[in-house]
Amino acid sequence: MSVYSMPLRAAVLATTLSLSALFAAPAQAFSDDEARRAILELREQIKQLTEQNRQARLQLADQLETIQHEMASMRGQMEQLNMKAELQRRANQDKSGSTTDTKVADPQEQAAYEAAMELFRGGKYKEAAGSLATFIQTYPNSALTPEARFYRGSSMYASKDFKGSIQGLQGLIKASPDDPRAPDALLVIAASQIELNDMAGAKTSLQKIVKDYPQANAAETAKSRLKLLQ
Repeated sequence: MSVYSMPLRAAVLATTLSLSALFAAPAQAFSDDEARRAILELREQIKQLTEQNRQARLQLADQLETIQHEMASMRGQMEQLNMKAELQRRANQDKSGSTTDTKVADPQEQAAYEAAMELFRGGKYKEAAGSLATFIQTYPNSALTPEARFYRGSSMYASKDFKGSIQGLQGLIKASPDDPRAPDALLVIAASQIELNDMAGAKTSLQKIVKDYPQANAAETAKSRLKLLQ
C-alpha cells in the first residue's frame, strides 16, 4: 500500500460512515436544507481529499524522477572514474614496456613525449593534452605520434572535453586503423558519446570494436557495454 493512500482511505471511510449516518437518521432529524448542506459539505471534503491525493502522487513522481536522475549521474561519474583508472593503468604499462615497435632515435623527441606523459600520469590532463598536441605538431612522423594521439584524446576525455576527445581519437583511427590502441580509442570515443547523450553513436562505436577488432581485449568490454545500452 502506498504511503499517501492511507490517509485518503481513512478519510473516505469517515466520509462513508458520515453518509451512512446521514441517511440512517430519522427523516425528521434533518430539514431538506440541512440535508443538502451536509451533502455539499461532504462532497467538498471528498473533492479536497481527491486533490490532496493527486498532489501527493505528483510529489512522489517528482521525487522518484529526481532519484533516477541522481542515480544516472552517479553511474556516469563511476564510469568516468573507471575509465580514468584504466587509462592510467595503460599509461603505466606503456611506460614499463612501450607498444611502439620502432626505436626512437632522437633523445629530444623521446624526452618531449615522456614529459607530456608524466603530466598525464600525474592527473594534469589539460596540461597533458596541450603538451601532447605540441608533440604531434612538432613530430608528425614520429613512431610515437599514434601513441601521443591516443593519450591526447584520453586526456581530453579525462578533462571532460568530450567533443575534442572524439575528434582527436577519430583522427587516430583514420590515420592508423591497425594501431594496437585503435580498439581502446573506440572505447574512449564511446564513453565520450555516452557523456554527450549520443547513445546511437556509442552503440556504433562499440559495435565497430566487436566487428573490426574481435580479438582485442576491448572487444569483451564493448560487448558488456552494449548489453547495458540495450
